[in-house]
Amino acid sequence: MKVTLQVVGGTDEGEARSLHEWLLLDRKVRSTAQLSLTSSAQPVPGQQGMVFDIVSLALGSGFNAAALGVSIASWRATRPQPPAVTIERENGAKVTITGTSPQEAQRLAEQLLGEQ
Repeated sequence: MKVTLQVVGGTDEGEARSLHEWLLLDRKVRSTAQLSLTSSAQPVPGQQGMVFDIVSLALGSGFNAAALGVSIASWRATRPQPPAVTIERENGAKVTITGTSPQEAQRLAEQLLGEQ
């Protein structure tokens, strides 16, 4: 399964890169998902470069949605003004983690990704 994470209201790729790096440091997430940075915008002919504003995860067996939710909540806690993060599945289902506790972020991630 593939999911994407997007920092809501991010105007540059700095927050997405920060989240990507944070998740790479989380052994529980990194060991069961392949992470990459992608762009939400289509390439514009003649324009160089892309803005990488989405963290893409290809989930492997043994993936733990709870660990993802907790890691996102922990990352948000390090930000001066914690941005919302939207988790979206390939089928369009999504949840947005806002001013929630780590437990609420964990519950939302588990609900979206099919773990109870």
